[in-house]
Order: sequence, then structure tokens, then C-alpha cells
Amino acid sequence: MRREDYARGGIKMLPVIEPDGESTARRVVACSVLLIPISLVPRLLGMTGSIYAAAAVAGGLGLLDFGVRLGCERTFTNARHVLLASVVYLPMLLAVMVLDRRAL
Repeated sequence: MRREDYARGGIKMLPVIEPDGESTARRVVACSVLLIPISLVPRLLGMTGSIYAAAAVAGGLGLLDFGVRLGCERTFTNARHVLLASVVYLPMLLAVMVLDRRAL
């Protein structure tokens, strides 16, 4: 989304190095896929309950959906949707984690 700004600032972000965005989109999808099992670690350690697990899977799948859409069609709108989804995902997941915490 901000490729030109990064380039003007001399910041070598992936979109500056590879302007077509293909590699960036692949990484978004790959990281979204990996995020689902990683986000389930607190449940596997007994720190949270099944409500958190369901929210983690649902949120991860939602983020993955936006990532796949970006991978299929690399547009500014799809990139913005991934950004907004990621901004919503983490606070939502942390809030559910606090609400569904387990005493160790």
C-alpha cells in the first residue's frame, strides 16, 4: 500500500524490493496459515478454554481469507482489507484470551 513512501524513505521493505507484490502476497498467506496453529498454543498449554480456541480459529481463518483474496487479486483494496483485518485480529484475540483465561 505504501511502496512509494518506503522507497522515498530508503526503507527496503519487501514491496520495494519486489514491486509486483507476488512474494508479499505469498508471505501474507503463509503467515496466516501458520498463525492458526500458533494461536492455539495457549489452549494447548491449558491457559485458555474452548471459547478462546474457537475465536483463534475463526479469527485466523478470517485473516487467511483476506490474505487469499490478496493473493488472487493484488489490489489496494485487498491490501487495505488485510491491514484492517490484522489490526482487528490481535486486540480481539487478546480480549477473548483475557475473558477465557484459566488459572494455572
